Formats: sequence, C-alpha cells, structure tokens
Amino acid sequence: MLAIEISSSGGPEVLTPVERPDPAPGPGEVLIRVAAAGVNRPDVMQRRGRYPAPPGASDLPGLEVAGTVAALGLGVDNWAVGDRVCALVAGGGYAALCVAPAVQCLPIPRGVDEVCAAAIPETFFTVWSNVFERGRLRAGESVLVHGGTSGIGTTAIQLAAARGVRVFATAGSPEKCAACEKLGAKRAINYRDEDFVEVVMNATGGRGVDLILDIVGGDYVARNLAALAMDGRLVQIGLMGGNAAPIDFRMVLGRRLTITGSTLRPRSVKEKGAIAAALRAEVWPLIEQGRVRPVVFKTFPLTQASEAHRLMESSEHIGKIVLVTA
Repeated sequence: MLAIEISSSGGPEVLTPVERPDPAPGPGEVLIRVAAAGVNRPDVMQRRGRYPAPPGASDLPGLEVAGTVAALGLGVDNWAVGDRVCALVAGGGYAALCVAPAVQCLPIPRGVDEVCAAAIPETFFTVWSNVFERGRLRAGESVLVHGGTSGIGTTAIQLAAARGVRVFATAGSPEKCAACEKLGAKRAINYRDEDFVEVVMNATGGRGVDLILDIVGGDYVARNLAALAMDGRLVQIGLMGGNAAPIDFRMVLGRRLTITGSTLRPRSVKEKGAIAAALRAEVWPLIEQGRVRPVVFKTFPLTQASEAHRLMESSEHIGKIVLVTA
C-alpha cells in the first residue's frame, strides 16, 4: 500500500511516500480502506520527534481516517465489509489502508462525505472528553475557547453553542474572529490587540467564564485563572506557549477553581470506545441535523502530506486540513 512515513525527525520534507505491506486487522480490529485522513498538530509534533507513537501503535503519522471497512478481525460482529466509517487511531492514518479498534469506529454521519468525516474523530473525541466530560460544561454556562479557528476551536465553538452555552473565543485576525462568530461565538477576541481577560470580564459583568479550553499554556495560565468565574474550570489540552507557568494559588482557593487536562492518544482502547459511544449518542444527532459540522479548510493528495504540514505550521488555516487518497 501507499503510505507516508517519517524518514527522520525534521521539517515537512521528511514526510516520504513509500510502499508498505498491507496491514491486517487483529482481534477486535477492522481494516479500513482510507479515503481521507485528517492532519493534526500531534502529527507535526511526531514529525519533529517530540511526540512518539505509543507502544504497539503504527510508526506512521495520522490519528483519524474515514473510508470503508475492508476486512474484519476476529470477534468483530458490529461492522461489515463495505460499511462507511470514520475512526480515531493511535497512528497509521497517512496510508491507503489503516487498522483501527472496532470500538473506535463510528458510522459516517448521514449527509457527510468522507473528506468531512475524516476531519471529525480527533477533534470531536478531544473536545467531548475534555469540555463536556472532564470539564462538565452545561447549558446556560459560558466558555472561552482559545485558538478558535483551529480544528479543536471550530469544534468546541460549535458543540458548545449547539448545547446552549455562551461562547467566547480568541483568534489572531479580524477574519478569523469573524469566522469564530459565524460558527456560534457570541464574542471573538483578537488576541493581538485585545486583552481577553478584560473583554471576558466586561462581557460577563465581572463574573468571568465557567470554563476555559486552552491549547496555549505558558503565560496564558495566570491570565486564564483571572478570567474564570467562581467554581470555574481550566481545561489544558495543549502547551504551544510552554509547559511551565507560575500560579497564584490564592486565586484557585478563593474562587474554588479546578485545573485539569488530558491527552487523548495514550488512553486505552476501552476509554476511547466509551468516548465514541458518547459521541454517537450525544453529538451524531447534531451533525446529522446540520447544527454542527467539521470545518475543512483545504485538502491535499496523500503524496503531498509535506505541503499539508507546511500549511498547518503557517497557522493560516481555519478548521481542518485533510489528506485524500484518490
């Protein structure tokens, strides 16, 4: 099969088209003939040598795919060859064929094509598990989403708005702020010329927001805590601005704040299967009703994965970047 491997740690040019033996599904797994694969920041980190694949996972990059079931492993009885699926995987997505645990597969929602479906798993699994399960965000509350035009951001804005939450978001240009508001944010904040703490506090009458979803870390942490309401929750899922920050714990104690976070890739198949089941029950209806949609900015042929990574690193995109095999 055609696959894209990381020939060595480095820039986008190290993504190399190669021929690999076709993989075979093991017990509890399905083999997917990949039509499209999403591109994500962890792929870039893996290419740079900073996010190795977990033990037992494919060394190929790619954490989400969409396509059709090509073969079934032993014990799989809830899928059939030919079924249209999208799946979260721990690696191996940049290829014509990819193995996925059966419980991490979901049917492609009605009315969604395979390119859009490939842009769903990584960000929807991440947002659902962190914002609504770990962060306990509920209707009637408020949320601040940093990186509002990232794949995570566009997903979080839509899901929160669709579930009755007042959404604020940060972005780095007027065009990106407009995109956030079109997706459902009540107020987008241009972090280049506005102080998000000041904007949030003014917009909430000095109360602050109930939850902040942050992919930045670093010096954002102290400012995030200042923007949280009583019993607020900071959910940290990225560290683009650094992995260390000073914290004034008097603020944490005085406002009864919660600081939490997680990574998705190392979690067990059982845990990811539980998230998949929750998505199918809670989120798939929203997608099929057209209330929530993955935002695909641009597609590239699989063999041009290096160009897709260059675009990802430029941060010029709004939403997701997807590789297509055909």
